[in-house]
Amino acid sequence: MAVTSRLVSWLLALAAGAGAADEGRASAWWERLQGERLQIHGFASVTAVKTSANRFFGDSPNLSWNFIEVAVNASYQLNPRVLFAGQVLARNAGDMYDGTPVLDYGLADVTLDETPTRRLGVRLGRLKNPMGLYNETRDVPFTRPSIFLPQVIYFDKVRNMVLSTDGIMVYGDLYSGHGDLSFTLSAGQRVVDENVEWTLLGADFPGRLRARGVNWVGGLWYSAMQERLRLGVSDIITAFSYQPAQAPDFGAGRVKFNYLVLSAQYNAERWTLTSEYGRLPMTWRDFGESFPYHNLPGEGYYLQGTYRVLPTLELMLRYEEGFTDRKDRDGTRSSALLGGAVPPGDYFAKIWSLGVRWDLNPHVMLRAQYERHQGTYTIAARENDPATLVEDWDLFALQLAVRF
Repeated sequence: MAVTSRLVSWLLALAAGAGAADEGRASAWWERLQGERLQIHGFASVTAVKTSANRFFGDSPNLSWNFIEVAVNASYQLNPRVLFAGQVLARNAGDMYDGTPVLDYGLADVTLDETPTRRLGVRLGRLKNPMGLYNETRDVPFTRPSIFLPQVIYFDKVRNMVLSTDGIMVYGDLYSGHGDLSFTLSAGQRVVDENVEWTLLGADFPGRLRARGVNWVGGLWYSAMQERLRLGVSDIITAFSYQPAQAPDFGAGRVKFNYLVLSAQYNAERWTLTSEYGRLPMTWRDFGESFPYHNLPGEGYYLQGTYRVLPTLELMLRYEEGFTDRKDRDGTRSSALLGGAVPPGDYFAKIWSLGVRWDLNPHVMLRAQYERHQGTYTIAARENDPATLVEDWDLFALQLAVRF
């Protein structure tokens, strides 16, 4: 935590200096430092979170300052066909992430064929998953539409698992006067940490949860009118196996899900309208009679609008809903599986969000976000005792982000 705080202080000072300096001279100095082939960038953000009840990224009922992100990324263009890129991120997020630097992504991008009408390439390494509209850019505060993404689609409680895959990706683009079509298909191993086990099994049990078999991620996207309209479908197919330690609470088992997301976005000069729908059927097998779940057809969707009052000032309004079981929207049946030990509200979420973004200069951004919650489906079990969760609660967050 101390190392992360020092990095935040350093980047805050850097951004303040960059904003105060003459923009032309600062840009010229930075371009000379990097050269034509090498690009180095970074960002830092610190966020205060206050909730009326329930823990969200730390002890938020008493005001949490435990959401801090610091990252440095770089890319090197070896030649017109080969690019290397990577990012190291230190993330402190309540009980889920302790600020230890990790590799968010690190890859080699090779263009196999390129003409004015098409492009075909392959990427190798730790790859960002092209899931939905925001997953590939969710790591940077400046490229998110709000402090927190729609949690019923982009689950922060398993962020690392959703963000990237270790493996290989084939991608292609077709350009025409009727619009652009792009596809991606990747295969590899999912990134697994303790947050995944907490989310899929409900606790950190003795034993080990690991990725099982090949994990597949695919996407197909269409854009038209200079990307005013974007339509897409993306899918993640993955599985995990759990190997218990001695005297386990339940037996060795398998978890599998197929996460399908449909996306649509329209961009006008001053406003953007976005909507996404996710279907998340999950299955648990061979855990034994003591494990309550077997099949849960999850679902989530949201509608979001942003309006640019000024080039430096943006407003956001969003409504989202998510369900552990789309056939049990009030959570009563799922709660009954545990004898009522977990309240029904833990199995669904209905959230109104209102946000504002203010770019003080190209390097510094200030954001505020208010959320009204019914249900606790999006809350991490690692930070809360499910039996004590409050179904109706409020969240307010204030974020300062800098970049260079």
